[in-house]
Amino acid sequence: MSTTTAAQERLQAKVEYEAFLATCPSRRLLARISDKWVTLVLAALGSDGPHPGDDCDGEPRRMRYSELSRRLAGVSQKMLTQTLRSLERDGLLTRTVTPTVPVTVTYELTDLGISLQAIMRGIKAWAEAHMDEVLANRQEYDTRVS
Repeated sequence: MSTTTAAQERLQAKVEYEAFLATCPSRRLLARISDKWVTLVLAALGSDGPHPGDDCDGEPRRMRYSELSRRLAGVSQKMLTQTLRSLERDGLLTRTVTPTVPVTVTYELTDLGISLQAIMRGIKAWAEAHMDEVLANRQEYDTRVS
């Protein structure tokens, strides 16, 4: 009977990831990254869209909590905090604390976060480009079903 190393076991598990199975960890990851606040945090840190008074040429940037909160209209403090913690836990962003008075905390995408943000940028752009068509389809459907 041969033994397997931890690295071999991880590789085998990776091969066996199948999001269609209820117990697959990739399903939980898909649920997390499909959250609207995750998408918008990634977009903000990835410099999608205008930043008032800032010329960042679409490059990823560091942002303070208060900047993120202002950018993400409608997000509650609790939801933003939970979203940032989950993204940090997954290694998609880093949280840096600078010992100033008051303490300065900034968030920045990691390389892993940048790779996901590149994909999410396309989804965000698709949603913005097709919103009129989707709204028209919804209205037509609602009229038909009513």
